[in-house]
Amino acid sequence: MKASSADSLKNFFDGKVEQYNQPSFIKEDPICVPHRFSKKQDIEIAGFFASIFAWGNRTTIIQKSLELMALMNHQPHQFCLQHTDKDLRQLLHFKHRTFNATDLLYFVAFLKFHYSEHDSLEEAFTLSGTNDMEIRLTHFHNYFFSLPDAPPRTRKHIATPYKNSSCKRLNMFLRWMVRNDKTGVDFGIWKKIKPSELICPIDEHVARVAKRFQLLDRKQMDWQAALELTAYLRELDADDPVKYDFALFGLGVIEKY
Repeated sequence: MKASSADSLKNFFDGKVEQYNQPSFIKEDPICVPHRFSKKQDIEIAGFFASIFAWGNRTTIIQKSLELMALMNHQPHQFCLQHTDKDLRQLLHFKHRTFNATDLLYFVAFLKFHYSEHDSLEEAFTLSGTNDMEIRLTHFHNYFFSLPDAPPRTRKHIATPYKNSSCKRLNMFLRWMVRNDKTGVDFGIWKKIKPSELICPIDEHVARVAKRFQLLDRKQMDWQAALELTAYLRELDADDPVKYDFALFGLGVIEKY
């Protein structure tokens, strides 16, 4: 990328980040779900489910996430740690697209297991002991399904670079938890992962805009595409490349670029 074109693109994208990275963004985005909580662990769990549910219509994603929070008595951390068998029966009819009660019960079992040993879900993404996000996400997938009798069908709901997935939803969740630029959208409650280490979430809308601005050559929407796009974004801001997710998403979904 030539210096002049890079400067022009950076100015344009910085303007779009400023436009969309505002508290007004929260209401109609799945990030509004964890914003209903103040306790760190509740924010993590609510954000985790909202991100895992984040495919399809945003209104439906938010509705189903809030439905689940209600089933957890709006105290997801306490529910995961202290639920009874009767509490779990409340979850048996929950369904969002291909995510069903079998998947949900395993998610709750994992969260109980993890929070019984660790204070934060951040530990699940840093136990690998490296700052390489590909290794972190692969390790997280293996750790998540380390409990006995993990349902094979549930594995599709936690992506992994090992299978060359773009890991869009996990990368979005990490953006929510890690980035902290004082605008009030992302939470910035995790400190062991640096914003510079994040990978940009990529979906069809983001990929379309990225290709229009020649930030992405790869045709497949996979892990390599996510790495390629993030590498370009690091040229614009090495310390916080994923802030441009706001620009790419806004241009793609809201402005229909």
